[in-house]
Amino acid sequence: IASGAYLAGRGSVVMCQNSGLGNMVNPLTSLNFPFRIPLLIIVTLRGAPEVGDEPQHELMGTITTKILDTMRIKWDDFPAEREAIDPVLNRALETMKSDRMPYALIMKKGSVAKTKLEKGYSGKRNGNGKRIEGEFKVSIENRISRIDAIKVIQKTINKDCAVVASTGKIGRELFSIQDAAKNFYVVGSMGCASGIGLGIQAAKPLQSVVVLDGDGAALMKMGTVATIGHYLPKNYLHVILDNEVYDSTGGQFTISSTVDFCKVAAACGYRHCYRIDSAEMLRDIISVSQTMPGPVLVHVKVSEGSLSDLGRPHMKPYEVKERFIRYLENTHN
Repeated sequence: IASGAYLAGRGSVVMCQNSGLGNMVNPLTSLNFPFRIPLLIIVTLRGAPEVGDEPQHELMGTITTKILDTMRIKWDDFPAEREAIDPVLNRALETMKSDRMPYALIMKKGSVAKTKLEKGYSGKRNGNGKRIEGEFKVSIENRISRIDAIKVIQKTINKDCAVVASTGKIGRELFSIQDAAKNFYVVGSMGCASGIGLGIQAAKPLQSVVVLDGDGAALMKMGTVATIGHYLPKNYLHVILDNEVYDSTGGQFTISSTVDFCKVAAACGYRHCYRIDSAEMLRDIISVSQTMPGPVLVHVKVSEGSLSDLGRPHMKPYEVKERFIRYLENTHN
């Protein structure tokens, strides 16, 4: 989410404890590193050797800075004195500007005073207008191909939509159909495309965003669906292209055949959810979805497989990022 906000021109700070840093290793190494996306990360140090703590924090407490060093992320201690904070932050900002990489501040216990938190909205929403429509009717062998589904989406969406395509074959197929500055081809960081799209919407609410997701990727970070449903980005279209396999890694089965993504999304707060398995239905729903408030989920059943000579983006990831940033700078300012 923070990386998506950065793409749309909004700086972000990510705060976590060091066990959270462990969960962030994949996106930090396969999203932020290849795309050169800088973020300020504040990591609280649980399990520091000199501080008694729970046993589950013991190992992470001793290797936190080593993990950052291994990921080539520069770091500093978060100051315990107020007057030292500005110089440290300025150094972090200047380093991120020159290196185009995240920078971490390690916050030890006792560095800051306790303060009362301002809690966000936590009540149950009523009257979201969310509904589920459609049923899967086409037999497995007659489903639309994923690349044909992407062609339909690409031709039907509004011309100024930003498109975030999930890692693997989906991004490669979008590139092969028509490369464009409005396309962001996620590499690595599986499951992060939907969060990137949400970050773009958070920074630029008027910018329409289409996320092309895979079933395996959506399952990997399904918690993002709940976050999207909570914040209700109005110009957000989430398409899950579901072929029930991990197509990019050899065709191993996912568990999506027993998952109803529409019910999941509706329960999380998405306003509209659709099940689709034909090109005609897809064209109609994508067209209609452009006129309704989001988030909208479109769950499309597609066939397995892809082109044998499928191309890859010819630009390096950070070049794709720079082009995408320029595109967003010129839309809905």
